[in-house]
Amino acid sequence: MIRVRTPADRLTDRPDHSLVGVITMPAHVQSPTRAILKRVIGALTALFAAVLIVYVDRDGYRDVSEDPLSFLDCVYYATVSLSTTGYGDITPVSPMARLVNVLVITPLRVLFLIVLVGTTLEVLTERSRQALRIQKWRTKVRNHVVVVGYGTKGRSAVAALLGDGVTPGGIVVVDTDQQSLDSASAIGLVTVHGSGTRNDVLRVAGVTKARAVVVAANRDDTAVLVTLTARELAPKAQIVASVRERENEHLLRQSGADSVVVSSETAGRLLGMATATPTVVDMVEDLLTPDSGLAISERDVEQHEIGGSPRHLPDIVLGLVRAGKLYRVDAAEADSIEPGDRLLYVKKVTPPNGD
Repeated sequence: MIRVRTPADRLTDRPDHSLVGVITMPAHVQSPTRAILKRVIGALTALFAAVLIVYVDRDGYRDVSEDPLSFLDCVYYATVSLSTTGYGDITPVSPMARLVNVLVITPLRVLFLIVLVGTTLEVLTERSRQALRIQKWRTKVRNHVVVVGYGTKGRSAVAALLGDGVTPGGIVVVDTDQQSLDSASAIGLVTVHGSGTRNDVLRVAGVTKARAVVVAANRDDTAVLVTLTARELAPKAQIVASVRERENEHLLRQSGADSVVVSSETAGRLLGMATATPTVVDMVEDLLTPDSGLAISERDVEQHEIGGSPRHLPDIVLGLVRAGKLYRVDAAEADSIEPGDRLLYVKKVTPPNGD
């Protein structure tokens, strides 16, 4: 039986507030102790404000004993009033006191209850806050990177992006595993819960406005479907996909992938090299690790470098990118640098601690 997807099933047809739980915006996690302390301080502030207001206008209140209100009486009245106990032994009688109760004490009472009984209300407030942040993010997101799959390959891809200077806010992770999404959200990434093979999920992730899509699915057939969907939605985006088997590489390229990484062959080649030349593997690992040591990077050519040879530059140049095509440094096309070229070179990376 074929199930017809209703508008309620399509994420793109939902309002922003219903996407809370599908899209997760990174948020600062506050310790429970600090959260409780802030609530207590807020409650005491509201209580103190009510006490001062009643004390200033104490002549407008009547006590059952007909005695003038003392400061302690004001504290007592404010406490029972804000807690909605209301014994009625002290009541506002003057028009001003009653007006103040309507305009000031009642809002303070509501604030007092929100602060003290705020667990449920905080959840609702957080959902509203998330909905507003999602709405704002969806209207402003541009030129970001969508990473489909946050397993081992996806995490490594994100680490490389962050190492290359991409901000966490410029990366969106799509996955069906909530634990993986929680890990991504913990480092400040925007996450979308759903399958990257679905058109509406990728739309929610902003693929139509993305500059690049990283397909890091665990299965080759899934990678093909994700690539097809992403290419249909984003004809101009750079799509980089990972595939386990070499025989499936052409399927990904036919589906629209600009670059394909064969993970099993790459890992196997490194394993084979390690048996004979382990130092070469160490060097390759160093080049692929953006945190420290050496790293492969790309940059625009400078004005004084135009017309010269990339082999004569102080940087160790590996290749030259011209009109989107890569030429190795020993190719005839790379003999002379032209305006608009980009250089693929080896740069030295300083670790965060400066060692």
